[in-house]
Amino acid sequence: MYSVGSSRVFDPYVQVIQNANITQYIWTKSLLQPLWDYLRSQHQDALRSPLFPVVISVSTYFAVCTFYMILDLLAPRCPLIRRYKIHPEQHVTWEDIFKTLWHTGYNHLIYVFPAAVGQWYWRPPIPLQEEAPLVSEFLIGILGCTILFDFQYYFWHMMHHKVRWLYTTFHAIHHEYYAPFSWSTQYLSAWELVSVGFWTTIDPIILQCHCLTGFTFMVFNIWISVDDHSGYDFPWALHNLIPFGLWGGTVKHDVHHQKPQSHFAPFFSHWDWLCGTHCECKRSPAVLEMQTKRRKASEDQN
Repeated sequence: MYSVGSSRVFDPYVQVIQNANITQYIWTKSLLQPLWDYLRSQHQDALRSPLFPVVISVSTYFAVCTFYMILDLLAPRCPLIRRYKIHPEQHVTWEDIFKTLWHTGYNHLIYVFPAAVGQWYWRPPIPLQEEAPLVSEFLIGILGCTILFDFQYYFWHMMHHKVRWLYTTFHAIHHEYYAPFSWSTQYLSAWELVSVGFWTTIDPIILQCHCLTGFTFMVFNIWISVDDHSGYDFPWALHNLIPFGLWGGTVKHDVHHQKPQSHFAPFFSHWDWLCGTHCECKRSPAVLEMQTKRRKASEDQN
């Protein structure tokens, strides 16, 4: 499915890493081979099924959303959790959960599932390569798919805000919530849900990634998307770990729901910087406190 011919898009980049003598064994040996052998021998039929991408996407979405839902329900009675909410005064209710969950389930049942079943009639089973991807190929592939998806979604998202008909017809439903929460991630029109799912599926094919890389990117994409909508600003979140503000994360997407003409990018920050759609972000009380302490400590040292 994800490889075309004998050449790969990322071969030149993998070769550079291999020649850099950086942990040679990791970059030249397929550490993922035992895992891939197990999956091929024990779950080959499932992996080759056209329904498998839908199964892993839906199961990942429900698992990650459930985790954040538990935090949301505990937050009003647990100050330790509430301190990491960007809007600690906002509480997620069962009504919000049922409303968004029903809409998501409806879209999957009426649109996504029939489309997935329809693939049985026109799409052949996915061919599974015998060799697992190199760790370098695996990581670069996920990074490449993330960058490509970020580019696609930025301009698609911006267009749905700039063209009023697109906004009112398709995108307005997603902005019903001023402060997003996990289950609002796929509180979308069917058009948006199908579009995002199409790119997530097709990008690994465009970049000629290994099957394992493509499936992992799907899981990563959904996890990050839910995290962006979670409303939590944890110190260990990617936007607080990746330097120079390169990663958008929860705080920037939260601003997008208050200022819809800003922060269109789903993951990175560079397109918002280049196109002038970047603005300041609100942080959680806990992270603000940490930043204040660091600033004071730095001033005392100087």
